[in-house]
Amino acid sequence: MKRIGLFMLAASIGGFAALGAYKLFEKNTPVSFEERQKASFVNYRVPANGDGPLDFTQAAAIATPAVVHIKTVYEQVSAQGGNSFQFDPFQDFFGGGSPFGNRVPHGPAMGSGSGVIISNDGYIVTNNHVVKDADKIEVVLNDKRSYSAKVIGRDPNTDLALIKINEKNLPFLSYGNSDDVKVGEWVLAVGNPFNLTSTVTAGIVSAKGRNINIIGSEDPGVKLPIEYFIQTDAAVNPGNSGGALINTKGELIGINTAIASQTGSFAGYSFAVPVNIAKKVMDDLMEFGAVQRAFLGVTITDVNSSLAEEKGIKQLKGVYVQAVATDGAAEGAGVKTGDVIIKVAGVMVNTVSELQEQISRHRPGDNVPVVLVRDDKEKVLNVVLKNEDKTYAAIKRIPSEVLNNLGAEFDNLSATDKKGLRLEGGVKISSIKPGKLQQNGIKAGFIITKIDNKFVKSKEEAENVLADKE
Repeated sequence: MKRIGLFMLAASIGGFAALGAYKLFEKNTPVSFEERQKASFVNYRVPANGDGPLDFTQAAAIATPAVVHIKTVYEQVSAQGGNSFQFDPFQDFFGGGSPFGNRVPHGPAMGSGSGVIISNDGYIVTNNHVVKDADKIEVVLNDKRSYSAKVIGRDPNTDLALIKINEKNLPFLSYGNSDDVKVGEWVLAVGNPFNLTSTVTAGIVSAKGRNINIIGSEDPGVKLPIEYFIQTDAAVNPGNSGGALINTKGELIGINTAIASQTGSFAGYSFAVPVNIAKKVMDDLMEFGAVQRAFLGVTITDVNSSLAEEKGIKQLKGVYVQAVATDGAAEGAGVKTGDVIIKVAGVMVNTVSELQEQISRHRPGDNVPVVLVRDDKEKVLNVVLKNEDKTYAAIKRIPSEVLNNLGAEFDNLSATDKKGLRLEGGVKISSIKPGKLQQNGIKAGFIITKIDNKFVKSKEEAENVLADKE
């Protein structure tokens, strides 16, 4: 009898322990995709890197199940009017957006691209230009299963987007560390060029920190693009956009985004958004529905020999502060015009793109140490970063149904707009598609000063008002 009682007691304790563990994990759901990846049990082994003969088979086997084919459909347009597709500089490279440019098709326009599964519950990273303005998004897995996807959020400034399908237990790619990527390192590009699914190509990292001025080159909605591309010579073509750049361990180190080409087809070099930028953007889009962009509040330029001679700068390193914004984060920390910033958050910065990339990893309200040179002496300042409106507030998530019903995207007014129209603030409609606003005759370019009888002076205020309209 005692033995039975002991068994019952042990079973009860085990049951309560299991229930307690379940509740513990249930309450502490990982908030970032990196934590989600670490919390998930995966059925593959990451191979060791560097030793033995060069072999891409294991890395390819890891990556191909997690790279998806994205097919987009756009509403029919007419030659007489209505919505017309805007020219997209990426579309000829990778097939994202409307493949027709400003030409008018007789039926629905279709586009094609790639995406990477980053969590086993269906979150997928891709390029913004792959899904921008799409009315329908279809995701086809490597095993040919097909799903309808919804957009969680987009960031034109990095050309990244987060979409989701309703499925569980999916294969996904684990994040690598793009800071550790070295020039000359072997990498693989995985995607769907020319609708050829699950295509793998190999190359090496040709350069890091490339700025090719392509993001926003034809998109007025992009105000502050961040370009810090990994450049490779792995072959990519139309349809690869949004696909994976992986190292030989099978880790995701970048999102293939653009190519350097005079023809629209691969001509030797491709460019990928580093995964360390994508990490932060994806977490922001999942948590807030919008990227929490932090600003230092300075106008900067690279230090070169001519600038150094003109300004009496002794060392050719860092970035030169041309101006400091009033009420910005830098001004509050004591940064002055003429300073040379050489380090941000412990990382050396020698170009504008390097500085922007480091700041892009942070959110408004983050305290970031900045090392600068002033009067030939180094100074360390702690800068509390601000948002575009020079506050520390986060932008709330706007419910997707609200955005879909309105059918519009907003942008802050420029100083020229404010001065010319004698306005203190408001938001400009940067793009519009079928929805409540268009039905009421509102077009792109219109300016809104009041929502629900509340004055809105900025995009942030407009989004916060709309975020309460669940």
